[in-house]
Amino acid sequence: MSDSIDSASSPDPTPAAVRPKGAPRFPGGPQADPAGSHFERRIRSFQPRRSRVTAGQGDALRRLWPKWGLDIDGRALRLGELFGDDRPVVLEIGFGMGEATARMAADDPGTNILAVDVHTPGQGNLLNLADQHGLTNIRVANGDAIILLREMLTPDALDGLRVYFPDPWPKKRHHKRRLIQAEFLDLVADRLRPGGLVHCATDWEPYAEQMLDVLSTHPEFENTRPEGGYAPRPEFRPLTRFEGQGLEKGHVVNDLLFRRVQHS
Repeated sequence: MSDSIDSASSPDPTPAAVRPKGAPRFPGGPQADPAGSHFERRIRSFQPRRSRVTAGQGDALRRLWPKWGLDIDGRALRLGELFGDDRPVVLEIGFGMGEATARMAADDPGTNILAVDVHTPGQGNLLNLADQHGLTNIRVANGDAIILLREMLTPDALDGLRVYFPDPWPKKRHHKRRLIQAEFLDLVADRLRPGGLVHCATDWEPYAEQMLDVLSTHPEFENTRPEGGYAPRPEFRPLTRFEGQGLEKGHVVNDLLFRRVQHS
């Protein structure tokens, strides 16, 4: 896939329309809190962020969310119905602005990608990229991936999980908020078919060490590298410009590739 897949970052040149108080920002688009208070006692898989939505992103949210968007509301989900086919499904948690997601979808049209994030500009940007490049194998989900995994998906529903550059929560008192922990992997193991791949990447070395430890010691996962340790960046994970900037500054990026154990 060429580098033409990129973020639509131009600002909205028009002033914001005046909305009645309480009216949705994007009618028919992603909800502010799709799960509601029923799931308020939960560990979130994200840190909410607010930033400006461009004209193109907003247009994509209005036009395409009813077609390719999903609010994570706790209701049972059939992936075959969501995508309209029975191709394998990979769950991606936290896709940023979506450029890498779109590139992977374009390079592997035989795999469906269910991409989860709560960043509204990123949701709009990924929908826009999917539309521009004719990528029908992407669905964009809004909300907490923990609820999606725990409440909405059936056992063995997924063929893979991708978690690229999650929030490292660097302060020690916040480490319990990190996503990749044993309890999370218990949930993933139940939703991932045997042989399914878990692929994590981070440029925060202490978090990489934690990921390696919890994945290596979990009984349902095995390292794809027989000698153990980190894996080279696989060709299917694009090098983003943000990652490239970090590498230029001397950041070390570690990939981890683990497979769900196939029991005899």
